[in-house]
Amino acid sequence: MLIRTPAILCSVLPHGEHGAIIRVLTAEHGLAAAYVAGARGRELRPVLIPGNLLEVEVRARAASQLPSARVELVASRGPWLSEPLPSAGIGWACALTAAALPEGHPYPLLCDSLAALLDAICHAPSARGWARVLAGYEVLLLREVGYGTAPAPPPDEPWPDLLARLERQGKAIANRLLADRTRDVMGARAILLDRLRRMGGE
Repeated sequence: MLIRTPAILCSVLPHGEHGAIIRVLTAEHGLAAAYVAGARGRELRPVLIPGNLLEVEVRARAASQLPSARVELVASRGPWLSEPLPSAGIGWACALTAAALPEGHPYPLLCDSLAALLDAICHAPSARGWARVLAGYEVLLLREVGYGTAPAPPPDEPWPDLLARLERQGKAIANRLLADRTRDVMGARAILLDRLRRMGGE
C-alpha cells in the first residue's frame, strides 16, 4: 500500500527511542495511523504538532503491519499554541477526532469541517468567532458516526446559551463516543470550557 495525500495531524504518541505513532485525518482514507521514524528529532518536532496540515506518504508492506509514514509540513498551527484559548481549541478538536473516529473510514465532510474549524480558531479575532464553529463540528461528528440528530447552533445564539450547549454536547460525547477513554480525552475539553468561561469568549 502506498498513499500520498494531504492530511491533518490529530495526535502524536511517542513510540520507541526516537519515533512516534501519528494519527492523521485524510479526506479519501479517513483516519490513519502510521509510525514516523525520528519523530522526536530537531527537524520533525515542529512539523509533528496536532492541527498542522501535512503532506503524508504512508507505506505498508502487509495489512497486519503498522504503516510507516514520511511527512512534509504544509501549514503550521504552531504560532497559535502560545495563546491559551486557541491552543485549547486546537488541542480538543484534534484529540476528539483522533479518539472518536474509526480508522480507515472516509469522512470527507468531517475532514473539510475540521480544516475550517482550525482555520477559524487561528484567524477569528476572538473565541466568539470560533466557539460556535466548534459546537457545529461536534454536532457533525456525532451525526457522522451515528449518534444523534441535533441541529447546528444558530448564528444568533447568545454566548451563555452557547456555553450551555457545549456543556450538553460534552455529556453526549463522553457517554457515547469516548465511554472507554473519557478521562484521557475529555480533560482537554474541560480545559477549553474553563478558559471560555473565565475569559468570556474574548
